[in-house]
Amino acid sequence: MVSKREDRPFRVLVVDDKGDNRTLLVRRLAQKGYVGVEAENGFTALDLLARQEFDLVLLDVMMPDLDGIEVLKRIRVRHSPDALPVIMVTAKAATTDIVGALEHGANDYITKPIEFSVAFARVKTQLNRKRTRQELDASLRELEEVNQRLKREIEERERSDSLVNHLRHHDALTSLNNRAQIYAQLSHELEVMPRRSGSLAVMLFDLDGFKLINSAFGNEFGDRLLISVGRRLADCSGDAAYVGRMGGDEFAIVASVEGLEQVIQLSDRIGAAIAEPYSIDGKSVTITSCVGIALAPSDGTEPDLLIENAQFALSRARSEGHGHRCFFEVGMDARAKARHLLELDLRKAISAGEFEIFYQPLLNVASGAVSGAEALLRWRHPHRGLISPAEFIPLAEQTGLITPLGTWALHQACREAATWPDRLTVAVNISAVQLRNREIVQTVKAALAESKLPADRLELEITETVSLTDDGDTAELLHQLRRLGVRISLDDFGTGYSSLNYLRAFPFDKIKIDRSFVQEIGVSRNTIVIIKALIDLSIGLDAIINAEGVESQAQLDWLRSAGCTEVQGYLISKPMPASNFRAFVSLADRLRVA
Repeated sequence: MVSKREDRPFRVLVVDDKGDNRTLLVRRLAQKGYVGVEAENGFTALDLLARQEFDLVLLDVMMPDLDGIEVLKRIRVRHSPDALPVIMVTAKAATTDIVGALEHGANDYITKPIEFSVAFARVKTQLNRKRTRQELDASLRELEEVNQRLKREIEERERSDSLVNHLRHHDALTSLNNRAQIYAQLSHELEVMPRRSGSLAVMLFDLDGFKLINSAFGNEFGDRLLISVGRRLADCSGDAAYVGRMGGDEFAIVASVEGLEQVIQLSDRIGAAIAEPYSIDGKSVTITSCVGIALAPSDGTEPDLLIENAQFALSRARSEGHGHRCFFEVGMDARAKARHLLELDLRKAISAGEFEIFYQPLLNVASGAVSGAEALLRWRHPHRGLISPAEFIPLAEQTGLITPLGTWALHQACREAATWPDRLTVAVNISAVQLRNREIVQTVKAALAESKLPADRLELEITETVSLTDDGDTAELLHQLRRLGVRISLDDFGTGYSSLNYLRAFPFDKIKIDRSFVQEIGVSRNTIVIIKALIDLSIGLDAIINAEGVESQAQLDWLRSAGCTEVQGYLISKPMPASNFRAFVSLADRLRVA
């Protein structure tokens, strides 16, 4: 059986101007298992070679117009002897033709008259050589591919080893030093510190409100913000400082300093750099930071102790509000531990059902009737009793627990309000953290659907901690909530610097005057002027005006005369459990009828 390449018979081009010679050769080739193709002259042969693939050419030397030698020359321009063997066919005595053909790249020759056994032996030899070369070339290509693959694998392994080594010491997101490397560098600095003058400062920076931004714009946006903050820290800390990321939105700087003033200057410079606006994905965001600072040797000479004390100082800075700096002081650890324990208790309290809703009545000033209630969250701790919302609400916001807690409070308030007379509304506070969560619209829908409370009996109260003027998305969320039919109230109006901007950004259904203004009725003439202006403003905006913290009859009388729509406060009633509120409404209705 004749060998085949790529599972097909070898194809031989027979070039001869004598038709009988071509036909005989093609027939005898077919008997040997080859496919023969005829070409009557050199031009036809070159054309066939340009359009088809052949494994060997039998080329007659003596042909009119374009002889075999010239055809051979042209073949060799495009095909090497290894790629396309050419066997010349010539007369026995034509020694000059044979030499010339071999010089121009012929692989072999056969003489006329053709001895077919010899001819086919030479054809077979050339085709076997070609096949061997092809197999060798294929093996070499395969070997080269293997070599390249091995090279890539080695390079990849080297890159992987380098990456693993890098990740041992660096943060994967920001490429800053990681926690382990910060500890290692701190240990080294503490070892050499006795041979130096000055102190060693450990500064822990925490980004204010990062969870809000991460929730509002997504984790990828938050990651890019952390990367940008890391770059700024590295750029402005100086060569003497060691910068790293401890995890989350907390960064660390270890720096040798000559005194307290240098620490203050460095922390202020870094804080100012962090607070510069960031442009990410076409959005401009601004974020501040708190910093806790511990100094060696005064606050400790061990890495763990210094980091822990800096954490205590950072915790105090957070509790004091955005942008604060705090140095470690003796006694901070006790307060920080107490806060940590409170956080643990808070996490347990949600699942343990330790929260309840108290309701403070809202009084319609004109009719004297109860118009609804504000739902206020209370935590009944199993050991400490009722814990003030001022103590646990900020903690819930900082830890993100306000979202599940707020969802529970919303559902519970709607369920309770659904049992009241139809004229009564319920007001539920929505924190900035909840409003930043894009699920708030679905949460409100679910609470209304579950309780079957009509949407117009639910009020959602927001404060000026919610950004409306800088964040069109938040204003759009409020519009979506309003389209559900719920009412939107602005709480603590007048206490922030952007109150009027809020009224311009969103058409609130109710404006609540902060208790700090109400307490000065009859005391401060300026306050009275402001309250009157606020009441006139709300009338012009077709909004209900509510006064919080009414504690005396004189305050109520003045607010009634000024045109205030609604009041709440201890004069009417303190916040009370749901069962007490229902009894209060019933009693108030009977007294009005009487």
